Amino acid sequence: MTEAMIADLDHQISRDLFEEQAAKGASALTAMCAGADVPVAIIMRNDLVQLEIMRAAALAGTIIVALNWHGAVDEVAAICDDSGARFVIIHRDLIDALRPALEGRVVIGVTPGEGLCKAYEIDSTAAHTDPDTPEWGDLAQKQAPLTQREMMRPLRRYTSGSTGTPKGVVRIGSGPRINFEDVLSRVGAEMMQLRPGSRFFTAAPIYHSAPSTLTSAALIAPGVSTLVAAKFDPEEFLATIQSHRITHIYLVPTMMSLMLKLPEETKARYDLSSIEYCVSTGSPWPHDLKAAMIEWWGPVFWESYGATEIGFMTMASSQDALAKPGTAGKMQMGGTVLILDPEGNITPSGEVGEIYARMDAFGGFDYSNDPESRIASEKHGHISVGDLGWLDEDGFLFITDRKKDMIISGGANIFPAEIEAVLMRAPFIRDVAVFGAPHPEFGEQIVAAIEPAEGWTHSSTEVLEFLDGKLARFKYPRIIDFHRSLPRQDSGKIFKQVLRSPYWESAGRKI
Repeated sequence: MTEAMIADLDHQISRDLFEEQAAKGASALTAMCAGADVPVAIIMRNDLVQLEIMRAAALAGTIIVALNWHGAVDEVAAICDDSGARFVIIHRDLIDALRPALEGRVVIGVTPGEGLCKAYEIDSTAAHTDPDTPEWGDLAQKQAPLTQREMMRPLRRYTSGSTGTPKGVVRIGSGPRINFEDVLSRVGAEMMQLRPGSRFFTAAPIYHSAPSTLTSAALIAPGVSTLVAAKFDPEEFLATIQSHRITHIYLVPTMMSLMLKLPEETKARYDLSSIEYCVSTGSPWPHDLKAAMIEWWGPVFWESYGATEIGFMTMASSQDALAKPGTAGKMQMGGTVLILDPEGNITPSGEVGEIYARMDAFGGFDYSNDPESRIASEKHGHISVGDLGWLDEDGFLFITDRKKDMIISGGANIFPAEIEAVLMRAPFIRDVAVFGAPHPEFGEQIVAAIEPAEGWTHSSTEVLEFLDGKLARFKYPRIIDFHRSLPRQDSGKIFKQVLRSPYWESAGRKI
């Protein structure tokens, strides 16, 4: 990509042509009464057409309601009902499974391309299902580009709280309506360090909040190319960096771990010298993982801690990571953070408490269907999303774990992330998830679900021997389960709830 391009791994077009096609799509949305302030559900995997629809919605002032394409019928229906989305744009192979949730809505199909079909093993029949359903590309091409463009509306995101019920995060402002394109421009310049000639790449699913926000920022940054992969594959990811001379990347820790576990000769095969900047969000990095990636790629890594409700909060550079192992960095863009005890008092430096943050740059929010939860999450004008952590004397934030993931065993607070970080150092473990299961005496006991590395004859004894001297014994897993493969989202992140649920089904309680 020498001139600025927008692409997936199948197709690429110039930014000028992309903008023209998006403007036609914006006209199509407006013509079907799905323009300014109208919610439209998007149920798609990563591809070039999805990027075009995102940009078209931005130009039309449409409110995108991005849904996880793994969602069950009831969940999809509930989100569409709650958001008021009468329009659904969806990859055609997903229609049959979600048909009951689509009834009574205007459905617009997108035919998955060759690369998408290969990545997800979509057969030709499924790829072309519902021929009577209008095709997005046909609707857009019939229109002239929209000339009277609207302000970009914030994306509508749904996040599951402690109840497991998806909650709609609705952006609100205290003053005039916020043009979300201005927010994204600031993210691109201040957080992502984008400049003309930068080439941004991600394989993370764009229905998630962070990758969609960062991808949207790249799409509007002047002179920047944007490339998405349908699905993450460790070696293919490295090959793409080399072939496209990628400069800017979004990854999550799970992806990095999978790349690090490639054979040394495979890793050495690729020239990664073009990389200038790589950012990760979503979960804290184990320090060993970050140090190993810095040693391999150089000091190009940044970690951002954030939440769908609040936005990106902190940034930690590679230098910060090495100087202060485990830190998520300092607050950015004028944000402030408090660490509070259960009574709402500010804790001293170094003491773990609940993290409360405020980021005015992204505007305030309400939950569309759970206002009481929004009110309960606020203290001292700051919002908690249920994470635990602490601040050091220099104002650097350290994330301990999710409050809801914390295991309480025999009265002791145990953080799965700490145990996972140690186990991931074992050369015979490909991936691991740690969680709590019911115990009649101690309340909870620790379970480690392990995906063995190729060629290892798995052994619980060997796992426990590896932990010797690395963790206190009360943090050792009482149950070790081995899985041929752990259940994953398409980002590579583990569906921990799928692993946890069987242990609690007959317990008569959830905590």
